[in-house]
Amino acid sequence: MKATKRALPLLPLRGIQVFPYMVIHLDVGRPKSIAAMEEAMVQDKQLLLVTQKDPRIDEPESGEIYQVGTVAEIKQLLKIPGGTMRVLVEGLARGRIISIEKTDPFYLVDCEEYEEGKAEENAEIEALMRGVISQFEQYVKLSKKIPAETVVSIVTVEDPGRLADLIGAHLNLKQEDKQRLLEAVALPQRLETLYVFLSRELEILEVERKISIRVRKQMEKTQKEYYLREQLKAIQKELGERGEEEDEARAFRERIAKAKLPDEVRQKAEREAERLGKMPPMAAEAVVVRTYLEWLLALPWNKVTEDRLDLDRAEQILNEDHYGLKKVKERILEYLAVRKLANKMKGPILCLVGPPGVGKTSLAKSVARAIDRRFVRISLGGVRDEAEIRGHRRTYVGALPGRIIQGMRQANSKNPVFLLDEIDKMSMDFRGDPSAALLEVLDPEQNNSFSDHYIELPFDLSHTMFITTANTTHTIPRALLDRMELISLPGYTEEEKLHIGRKFLLPKQLKEHGLKPEQLTLSDNTIKGIIREYTREAGVRNLERSIASLCRKAAREIVQGKKEKIHITSRNLNVYLGPPRFRFGVAQKKDEVGVATGLAWTEAGGDVLSIEVSLMSGKGNLTLTGQLGGVMRESAQAGYTYIRSQAEKLGIVENFHEKQDVHIHVPEGAIPKDGPSAGITMATALASALSGRPVRSDVAMSGEITLRGRVLPVGGIKEKVLAAHRAGIKTLILPEESRQDLDEIPRHVRRKLNFVFVDNMDQVLKHALVG
Repeated sequence: MKATKRALPLLPLRGIQVFPYMVIHLDVGRPKSIAAMEEAMVQDKQLLLVTQKDPRIDEPESGEIYQVGTVAEIKQLLKIPGGTMRVLVEGLARGRIISIEKTDPFYLVDCEEYEEGKAEENAEIEALMRGVISQFEQYVKLSKKIPAETVVSIVTVEDPGRLADLIGAHLNLKQEDKQRLLEAVALPQRLETLYVFLSRELEILEVERKISIRVRKQMEKTQKEYYLREQLKAIQKELGERGEEEDEARAFRERIAKAKLPDEVRQKAEREAERLGKMPPMAAEAVVVRTYLEWLLALPWNKVTEDRLDLDRAEQILNEDHYGLKKVKERILEYLAVRKLANKMKGPILCLVGPPGVGKTSLAKSVARAIDRRFVRISLGGVRDEAEIRGHRRTYVGALPGRIIQGMRQANSKNPVFLLDEIDKMSMDFRGDPSAALLEVLDPEQNNSFSDHYIELPFDLSHTMFITTANTTHTIPRALLDRMELISLPGYTEEEKLHIGRKFLLPKQLKEHGLKPEQLTLSDNTIKGIIREYTREAGVRNLERSIASLCRKAAREIVQGKKEKIHITSRNLNVYLGPPRFRFGVAQKKDEVGVATGLAWTEAGGDVLSIEVSLMSGKGNLTLTGQLGGVMRESAQAGYTYIRSQAEKLGIVENFHEKQDVHIHVPEGAIPKDGPSAGITMATALASALSGRPVRSDVAMSGEITLRGRVLPVGGIKEKVLAAHRAGIKTLILPEESRQDLDEIPRHVRRKLNFVFVDNMDQVLKHALVG
């Protein structure tokens, strides 16, 4: 083996090895590679071909290419549109990189070229050659990927080095293995490496052959069983006998004939039953068809229940189950009245929106009982897959219809009351958006032909009364919200909670705890005390838990024989429930400067809020504290600007903003607060502090302020008025445009309060400030 040093352009190859004596086409597109080709054409048409370790790298460094490659000669060069060159090269000899001379505009390397002389004839090389040829012939027989002519031409080569390179080039080896063969410069080592690779490939091919034979035998067995079954069917037909699957198909046909199915459904069911009759009973497809037919026959295509259209009876049931909730009850009774006059009435789609614990879910059950319909409930909380609503295609293993069709089967009626609980808790992921699938379900114009992916037939949902529940509407997509009739349940007033606790919750808990009504008695003041000091909620869940706690403690005392009857009053309530958990809102006891009473809406109802303003010597800085949100901070700044603009009119020193710092604080700093409704309250407290006039302690207010002093309407009037009433406020200042909201407030509360409706800030200050 003779080695000569020479400088050659380098062409890095991606995912391919070129061996000596190998002729191959290469497509060259990288700028450095094209430059290397052009340099080789100018010189002696020779260059070094070396494979790079990672084919994904566009510009490999010296450490990212193998050190041994092939010196090749360019035989033909062709330029292809798009800046690519197609080149025909022939491998001449192995070459090893000694050093890289330059890297731009192409790689120029110093390399050692190994010229193979005439091989020495010895027994070891002869034995290796024979072994390699024998292994290669077996490899070709098993793989059948190399043409016979190629095999003949390779086997007749007498030169051992050339033989090894030609066989290595034709083998389907990994890049690392081919590189090892290329790096084997010494002839015995090369032949031995090739022999090892051929042995390993033969073992893999032998395993593949065994697997192929096993699979073919299994297929032949299945085919044989199929032919035998077909023959058996033919024999049974000649003898007039029926097979097991034919009996099953006949049973399904009889059921289809008896069931009163729509024409389209009946035709589809008959076709599927016919398919079932032609299938082997244990075939996988037969199980799918059988399940599908069971679903078709189980659905209530034409079954309806008769509505109870007695309005007085329905109203009585609704009032028995729930106290208050006037709007919902009115809407149900209106539906029944129209249903009585017009037989073909589409089912309404109601969305009950309100805080937790106000009775949204139980109200839907009550509606079903009132109109004598069957009731179905599905929870949509956490549903993320569109197939949960529309079902899966029958091609999937374990496919089932969606929850809507499952609910209709469970109801076994075409016109149930269908409750979709927690519709605002749905989410979406890569499997689709379930809220988009609900658009068809909750549209009275479309749901008369609802299509489920599993059933693949239109199902009429237009007679179903859909009721959905949600805690909030901002998470429900706009298109879905538009299809529903929103009914807001704002929460219960204190009087309503007292009535619910007395009439519904206490008897229920006494019964559940095994107590008789005379064994435990609670006064109205006791229940009021629980509502005010032990619960803070819009619903009545915590009220029920507190009553249950009292029942448990009473039961224990009775069982231990301490007392026979227990009477709990507001005085001994803390003995049973512990110290009060919540501070009940109370109005200011005396008129104070810089302190105004505002009204706030909370999820637990309404609350009163004292806003304090303090003045200090300074440079006119405005400080806001009390964990206020962005909108509330802007309201404070708007109020501050208005007071500055009206300083002369209010008798305030005009340059106060240059000499005094103003600090506005809203107590209960741990609770986040936001919204524009405290605007006029903050402006009133500022005016009081700067003018030195006290604010009336029995006045509370709510409204948004503008820079010009206009008072804009705000929400939550019902809850705010009830909070003011509880706190002992006598006069309420509200925006003029909120006057119509008073209709929702109980009459006995309105009689005890003096309402002042205002359009601008001057009117607010006139009624709020003393003097």
